[in-house]
Amino acid sequence: MYTSDLREHFHRSIREMETFVPGDWDDLSNVLLQAGNHEFGDSAPSSEDHPPSPGNVAFITFEYGIDGVSIEISKYARALEDNYGRDDAFSIHLIGEAFYPAASSLFAERWHRFIIKGINGWNKWDGGKWFRALYRQKMPPSSRESARLAKEMYKQTISITNRLGTYLIAHNVALLIPVNIASNPGNFSFTLSVALVSEILGMGVLNINHDFYWEEGRTLSERGEDEAPGIRDHFFMNSENRSFFALFQSLYPYNGKRWLQANINKLQSRKLTDQFHFHREKVFEISTFVGNSFFEKYDQSSINLARLRMGRILSDGEDVLRPLPISDHLDDIDQWMRDQSPRVIGAGPGLSLDLRSDDLIILLQPTRIIQRKRIGRNLELIGALIHRSALGRVFNQHASRKLLLHITGPVPKEHKADLNQILQSYDGMLRSLPPEIAERLFLSFSVGHQEHPSFAKNKLDPLTVDEIFRMADAVVFPSESEGRGLPIIEAGAVGIPIICSRYRPEKVFAEVVGEHLPQEQQIHYTLFPEGEFSQQFLDEVAELLLHPQTNRSKIAQNKKAVQARYSRDSMRKDMANLLDKLID
Repeated sequence: MYTSDLREHFHRSIREMETFVPGDWDDLSNVLLQAGNHEFGDSAPSSEDHPPSPGNVAFITFEYGIDGVSIEISKYARALEDNYGRDDAFSIHLIGEAFYPAASSLFAERWHRFIIKGINGWNKWDGGKWFRALYRQKMPPSSRESARLAKEMYKQTISITNRLGTYLIAHNVALLIPVNIASNPGNFSFTLSVALVSEILGMGVLNINHDFYWEEGRTLSERGEDEAPGIRDHFFMNSENRSFFALFQSLYPYNGKRWLQANINKLQSRKLTDQFHFHREKVFEISTFVGNSFFEKYDQSSINLARLRMGRILSDGEDVLRPLPISDHLDDIDQWMRDQSPRVIGAGPGLSLDLRSDDLIILLQPTRIIQRKRIGRNLELIGALIHRSALGRVFNQHASRKLLLHITGPVPKEHKADLNQILQSYDGMLRSLPPEIAERLFLSFSVGHQEHPSFAKNKLDPLTVDEIFRMADAVVFPSESEGRGLPIIEAGAVGIPIICSRYRPEKVFAEVVGEHLPQEQQIHYTLFPEGEFSQQFLDEVAELLLHPQTNRSKIAQNKKAVQARYSRDSMRKDMANLLDKLID
């Protein structure tokens, strides 16, 4: 139990901070420094003032949905329970601004949920107003605008700090696990609040970083004249405002006294130690795991059941799946962005689609729609296959053959332009083909949905992630950059052919597929090339789609490799080791 002294110390600290009015960013830096030195309140917390680690554990992120961060949080939480049990002495808390129904299957009902308004990120942080002000617009040093934003960030920070700290104390949380909060700057005030709470309460923090602002991002002066802009260059917009950027860099990630950094690849750890001078004993890597269900054997009836349920999701429960013409979807795009309901799109009106048909090929891109996933490359591939491979000849000869590109993840508001680009690419591909072929090529979005109200009436269970993989003939993953590349691992576990790019950083890709490991621990894949598609590549892809039995040995090898390298027990040991370091 937290002591009454620590509760009082926290609330006195908050009252003192509320009376302070900062003049600039340096003042915010000083507040954080003072909190770290326990200069607020009448007494500093001691190690005896709060429950010993791990105590109760709170995960904290922007929101919980069907995305990589949420999926990994569910795994981290299960690994903790594997170590510490499920009794009253240990509980897991999930803190964020939003919990989306589509993610309900990820998180156990016994895990506590707490919503804090104002902590979501990017365009969901007050409609994107503050994100734009900090990272899209110039904020000259010593300007009125700089001082105004410093005051606003401080106001938000103290409000969040008060609500977060009060909850942690009330629920005897001794260990805080932020995930991507202090590495990818979606909400500046939120990150500063997490740092302040940890310092005021003297609590341990396991800071898990999936990706950093400096990955694919830097200042304009650091880029060559012919070098393309990076996708995260905007975080350096105000790097010349030294007082702001010094505080910014100190938070991403924050090097607190009782903080450990857990990254998802070795390159990230090396940069923290070599460039940002973090102590090596405070920087680690954390792996992932694939659940046992991914490795289970399945037959055609299991595939058909998965496809049946996805068909119900995409048709809004109807028996017949009727795709919406691409022109109608483009006209309706603003409303769809608000609703983000599952949908299938086709070339024109009057079309139908049966996902259980033996004549249907499903290509699966199990990601959100964001630019670096390069989903448009899949449409270029489909067009090339129809024009230049045996797949096109089969489509010409058999009018029953159809193909569906299915995308599982939602479309973040800030990536509407990326969605439009995909839709235009799809439309362009259709126009390049004869109508009798184009009307058999479809595009679908399940936007994170894994169940539908009609399931209960028909005694159908919600889809699981492994079942979504099972319904596919191949996984396509032409991503430009990744912190890990989970779809490769999951596809390998299920036994689905993988067509993937050699994304950046290449060392991360090489680590995921196991290039440095013995042959039996490597994941086999078909390389999604850059630039033009060679005839050899198109022939290889057409072969694995038309004659999947020729790929059986590689699939069997992949399942064994993933099972050996990405087990739940390995994650449990990783988590136990990290918590041992915090307790020490």
